[in-house]
Amino acid sequence: MKKISMKARKEVIQLHKKNYRKASKKEKGQIINTVCEATGLSRDRCARLLTGTKYIKSKKTKENRGRKVQYDKQIALALENLWHLLDFACGKRLKEAIPLMIDALERHNEIIFEKDIKNKLLKMSPATIDRLLKYTKKGLAFRGKSTTKPGTLLKKDIPIRLGNQWNDAVPGFVEIDLVAHCGDTTAGDYVNTLDVTDISTGWTETRAVLNKSQRHVFDGLMAIKQILPFPFQGIDSDNGGEFINEQLLRYCKLNNICFTRSRPHKSNDNCHVEQKNWAIVRKNIGYDRYEGKKAVDTINAYYDQLRFYTNFFLPQTKLINRQRIDSKIIKKYDKPKTPYQRVMESKHINKDVKKQLTEQFLMLNPISIKKDMVKTLELLKTQAIPWDAYHKLQKRNLNHNLLFMKI
Repeated sequence: MKKISMKARKEVIQLHKKNYRKASKKEKGQIINTVCEATGLSRDRCARLLTGTKYIKSKKTKENRGRKVQYDKQIALALENLWHLLDFACGKRLKEAIPLMIDALERHNEIIFEKDIKNKLLKMSPATIDRLLKYTKKGLAFRGKSTTKPGTLLKKDIPIRLGNQWNDAVPGFVEIDLVAHCGDTTAGDYVNTLDVTDISTGWTETRAVLNKSQRHVFDGLMAIKQILPFPFQGIDSDNGGEFINEQLLRYCKLNNICFTRSRPHKSNDNCHVEQKNWAIVRKNIGYDRYEGKKAVDTINAYYDQLRFYTNFFLPQTKLINRQRIDSKIIKKYDKPKTPYQRVMESKHINKDVKKQLTEQFLMLNPISIKKDMVKTLELLKTQAIPWDAYHKLQKRNLNHNLLFMKI
């Protein structure tokens, strides 16, 4: 059949339109056949053009297609708010944290959830949580500088920790590390964060120190010792001179504490504390440069609030099995739990300590803690030294020194 132009097609339709409307059912069929042969259109299309009606999709078929939406915008918004409160945790950790957070918020009359919303939030699976938060997640990819300088004098006296040399099931075996708040240059003195992470429970304490000198780092470690819910059993560090020194070695020997170090240039040997360097320190304090005692006091005021939030409300997963099959590594993790829950389940923690921690947990209001953290962080940002300003200061000092040399 030869194709005809649009103009000719319209003329054929107009020619039969009046007769089609007046015709009987049988005659309409004959007219449609004639128009189809002349125009090459389908019977359905010809019938619509002859009657002058447009094709409209049925709304009922569209609405009834597929399953009904179970989690509407109201549920998604409530989930997003909890996700923000819980430091942007993944679906598996968020699933375990939601009951704790809802219970704490209702206990302190911060938010009272409707029964339907509460039930849906509690029964939501980790996969559904990740799916609902898919478009709100935004990743940040920052990278800091390495400031570790090797301490070589006492390396022979401090053994390297290999494999399961420690009894990691007992709380008190910790990994320690420093995080530098130096901005984009390591010149001059700058504040550092001492990060102490317990391997068994995941309990993490952080303390800001004035610089990397062994005196300030040791004082920071002693301050953390006072607030840990269990004593030190073992300390594992990297090979930096701030840890590999006579003062810390002597303290460990006097108190029967196992002191070990990682292999040089093997950061995965201290994987537990390295992970907390990002999840706790960098995500909260960031990569700005801080100097002086005023900044140290402000950061420590922030850490005093942050420690309750991370240890009592944020669940963590723990690797329980690692198996290599050919080139593939299969890892299995246990159920996400908060460090507080792991401490309460431990057989090695005193009942009095557990009772004290329970009383402390029931008094904690996560919304109040978050508000205090935000206020302290706003104050801290005003004390940060901008990277550009620091470079201008260095350039000015350099020009002054060159001028002095010329004179």
